[in-house]
Amino acid sequence: MTGSDRVKDWIIPDWPAPPRVRAAVSTRQGPGVSAEPYDRLNLGARSGDVPEAVSANRTAVQAALGLERAPHWLQQVHGVDVADIDRLYDEDEPRADAAVTCRMGEPLAILTADCLPVLFCTLDGDAVAAAHAGWRGMVAGVLEAALASLPAPPARIMAWLGPCIGAPSYEIGEEVRDAFLAADPAAERCFMPTRPGHWLCDLAGLARRRLMTAGVAQVYGGGFDTRIDERFYSYRRDGAQSGRFASLIWMEG
Repeated sequence: MTGSDRVKDWIIPDWPAPPRVRAAVSTRQGPGVSAEPYDRLNLGARSGDVPEAVSANRTAVQAALGLERAPHWLQQVHGVDVADIDRLYDEDEPRADAAVTCRMGEPLAILTADCLPVLFCTLDGDAVAAAHAGWRGMVAGVLEAALASLPAPPARIMAWLGPCIGAPSYEIGEEVRDAFLAADPAAERCFMPTRPGHWLCDLAGLARRRLMTAGVAQVYGGGFDTRIDERFYSYRRDGAQSGRFASLIWMEG
């Protein structure tokens, strides 16, 4: 896959990744079978959708992207554990919020519906990783854990920030802001006050700060807002019946 002309209704990251590194983000309008309110391509197995529909949708993802094997899905819990797919190859949906592989043809998948998906690759294209970063996971260090799982120093890694809720749509309370400022007082610039005790939060901006502080000089992506962009699922917009879209990364031989 070399561009959006090969995959309809998908977002193809615009970043200077090595040629063998491939990445794509699904939208809800893809080639799926989920009924309303999920609107076709729901990939979340724990979002209330019919299991058979989710299974069919995941198979459709593999076919649409021309993947030789099914993506490695995770049981995401807003933590910091990183699944080493090369070691846990046969484990079905390990409980983790990030994954890493050094093998060709092993697609990693992150499910989101407002949280931030982050894709990583080494500059030589020898390894890839993916992380699920809601505010809890980000504060706890999931991005740093994903970086540490890769066989290269941060200066030899690039990252792409996928679709997440945008700052104009993401009002948070004092506990969220305090958690970030405790580790980085200068992160205050990622928060804008609204009403007493509440702020608008730039989740992608916070991720960019943490990655650059960790030593990642090449950070791309951002600029999405899943709550107002109806191509994507959004828990804040759709509630408990929100589906999940996927951000995937893999290496081709």
